[in-house]
Amino acid sequence: MKKTILFAALPLCSLSMAPQQSMSSDQEQDKPIKKPNILLIVSDDLNTRIGPYMDIDNHTPHLDRLAQRGVIFSRAYCQYPISGPSRASFMSGLYPETNGVLGNNTSLGSYRVETSALSDHPSMAGFFRDRGYYTARVSKIYHMGVPGGIERGDAGGDDPDSWDYAYNVLAPETLSQGKLERLSPKNPHYGSNFSQMIISDELDFTQADYLAASQAIAILENRTGKVPEDGTNLQRIKRDDPFFLAVGFVRPHVPFIAPERNFEPYPLDQVELPSVVVGDNVPDQALARQNDRIFGMNEEQQRKAIRGYMASVRFMDEQVGRLLDALDRLGIRDETIVIFLSDHGYNLGEHDCWSKVSLWEGSVRAPLIISVPGEEYQDNQGTTCKSIVEFIDLYPTLADLCGLHTEIPDVLQGNSLYKYIKDSGAGNNSGYAYTITNRGNAGTLRTDRWRYTRWGEDIQKGNEELYDHYHDPEEHINLAGDPGRLDIMKEMRTKYEAARNKARSGLERLN
Repeated sequence: MKKTILFAALPLCSLSMAPQQSMSSDQEQDKPIKKPNILLIVSDDLNTRIGPYMDIDNHTPHLDRLAQRGVIFSRAYCQYPISGPSRASFMSGLYPETNGVLGNNTSLGSYRVETSALSDHPSMAGFFRDRGYYTARVSKIYHMGVPGGIERGDAGGDDPDSWDYAYNVLAPETLSQGKLERLSPKNPHYGSNFSQMIISDELDFTQADYLAASQAIAILENRTGKVPEDGTNLQRIKRDDPFFLAVGFVRPHVPFIAPERNFEPYPLDQVELPSVVVGDNVPDQALARQNDRIFGMNEEQQRKAIRGYMASVRFMDEQVGRLLDALDRLGIRDETIVIFLSDHGYNLGEHDCWSKVSLWEGSVRAPLIISVPGEEYQDNQGTTCKSIVEFIDLYPTLADLCGLHTEIPDVLQGNSLYKYIKDSGAGNNSGYAYTITNRGNAGTLRTDRWRYTRWGEDIQKGNEELYDHYHDPEEHINLAGDPGRLDIMKEMRTKYEAARNKARSGLERLN
């Protein structure tokens, strides 16, 4: 039975994992003939402190029920712990060093136009559009300014060729009717500081995520409603085609704005701050997001930031519930693949670091839940896959699940997770996840047991980290300088450089 807690450092116990493999001929015969619909739900800045991932009761009940009908990937990792590059990566199926999106100011769409090698490579949504799917985007799927662009209804760093229809939410954010409280005295920028606003419950419909869910539900109605006998024009828009609907929720991205009801379950005096452990040999670059350097929050402000984050997650979860309810009401849940993920993780005071950008486990590990209808998947529903997977695996996975495995672009750098969705316990422990930050000038490699991180291109004294996840899941003890770990360091350096070379050689494959 789950217990009610407000915050605790998430224990990261050692888990078995499996390598990623292509589908066997027997598996190919199991593939469904009818192409299923796809509902892709993307949250913003969400870490794994949610019901499906930890011992917490009634925090995210709708994600909990989605997980009961799907597979939880407990060790899924983004390729860049910032919105723009991460989203461009999983939507393109390519590492950031291949698709060229290494910051929020570069869009996948513009880079595809400017780079001839990528001009013919479709995004994940574009792939399905080219194969007869009706594709639609609602709100933030690629990078979008939050706040800023969303108050203007901007499209952000979109890839327009991906969609038959795109809807940009225009929402008040910091202009909402409530008292905006800045929690980080050293940071005045509302796109990156910590601030919160408690709005009245009856104003929930004014918020970006409520508006996004409403528009997504309207699209579902449009695709599934009964066409009248004289509905010639409706027939012409090919409403019988399967759909790929991508819905972006901006919470829990700052500012933390949510109705009062979402704050009430988290009394401020019960919010726990994580214990801070930082070794003397941790590289200075790894600590760039420490509170005193960037935010300057006192203990009360830190508790308010955590509380606001939890409330924002709860509000976002309500919108996920509205989408799931709509699928059930319209009778299409059993023919729709539902995927939920966040663009990356988020630190809430671990190592005294806050927000994203860092390469700690909490920054680069993020939720990934995949729910696939069909009898062949029922035995695996509600299970957890403990294999290490990467977000770039999502593109080939969806193509695989929809019977399009023979058409998957050769240049994709991820691997299908199909066999894990059939059997979450399949495989062994030879996989890895590769993530970069600082425009590719720093990176980290996660294997079953180890996390190796390097700050800078070359090996220099004091710019490496090594953590043993079997014995130190919270990454408190940097073993990079341990004389007894020289062989492990050599092995991890070799694996890291191989992963980096793979990521950087992708553009050569495109050419």
